[in-house]
Amino acid sequence: MSDQIQSIEAFSVRIPRDAQRITGGAGSPTGLRESPFDYRWSEAYPALYSIHFEAALVKITLQSGLVGWGEAQAPLAPDVACLIVDQLLRPAIENEPFDGSPERVRELWKQMYSAMRVRGQTGGFMLDSVAAVDMALWDLAGKVARKPVCRLLCDDPRQQITAYLSGLTGDDNAKRVEQAAEAWTQGFRTFKLFFDRTEEDLFDLIDRLQDHLGAAARIAVDALWRLDQSTAMRFGRKLDERNVLWLEAPLPPELVHDHAALAAEIQTPLALGESYRTRHELRPFIERGLVAWLQPDLGRCGLTEACEWGRHASQNDLKTVPHISIAHGPQIAAALHFAAAAPSCPLAEYNPNVFTVANQFLREPLALTGAAYRVPDAPGLGVEINEDALRTVAQRPVVGPILR
Repeated sequence: MSDQIQSIEAFSVRIPRDAQRITGGAGSPTGLRESPFDYRWSEAYPALYSIHFEAALVKITLQSGLVGWGEAQAPLAPDVACLIVDQLLRPAIENEPFDGSPERVRELWKQMYSAMRVRGQTGGFMLDSVAAVDMALWDLAGKVARKPVCRLLCDDPRQQITAYLSGLTGDDNAKRVEQAAEAWTQGFRTFKLFFDRTEEDLFDLIDRLQDHLGAAARIAVDALWRLDQSTAMRFGRKLDERNVLWLEAPLPPELVHDHAALAAEIQTPLALGESYRTRHELRPFIERGLVAWLQPDLGRCGLTEACEWGRHASQNDLKTVPHISIAHGPQIAAALHFAAAAPSCPLAEYNPNVFTVANQFLREPLALTGAAYRVPDAPGLGVEINEDALRTVAQRPVVGPILR
């Protein structure tokens, strides 16, 4: 028996945060320049970051009263994603029939993707917004079936996902090594470092970590798109000497040829994904064999498209690892359900500061056992939003009436 999509609401969230304490971790990898604005330039490379923790959350209610939650990766300008949901995606799918099947979720993803395709909106904020609605639809699909989403995706999902520690904070490398050593005692064996300061600082930190933690430690490096043709080869060969697990985001994301040249010259595998929303954007990188780790950001590509990434990874002998940056409960939970169902996925990203903020709006917190995420096992995404708490920090953008 089919239900109907009754309403879609979008919530813009901004939460103050202690910039000094979190710098060096996921979502806040570098220091920020002084500015009168809330959005400020990174001290390391030309990108804006917010001084707040920002996100866009979406709530879908069915005619039956069942509710699903989703989230867009919106670390800046979450109002934009919310306005797209309100003004474009509501007319696209509100009042549509919904039987809760995975096939219907995929149909609605295609419907939303097609809504602005001929206007050229097949990426960016538009797809971030589609991802949030898609995520909420999967939450509803699981609730209709009374199964966790991962069991809609495969017959035998994993119950735990090994986490890697994303970023080390501290004023100097000695303090960052101390933080890594403490995480080691909790069971973490994989650490991602950001190229947030000088090359000398980064390679000194890698050497210190490998000396202190030993050969069992696995180190990945996120270059934050800071390299170019003149620096990437030399940088990559220094990573080769240290047997680094992957080199993430080495070059501006649109430069396919430069990524191919780099992959051909170094041994360290390249990791890409957070800058892209669809398999279509990724295709040239996969077809040219220049990426080894695909990093779907579920708040940008959604669960429907992430599963396509997983399928391409399996067909091309690649690994997947969800990118989890600024995120609340729905986005983290969606990443875990994807990871639990994807044979190509050995790891998921973890940042303790992000995790703490995400859990403050959940009635039952997400959890780790040692250094492994526990995959939520309740129906849907398995997270229940404390809507009263969320509404104290969220607002719906003011929009005019939609003409029908």
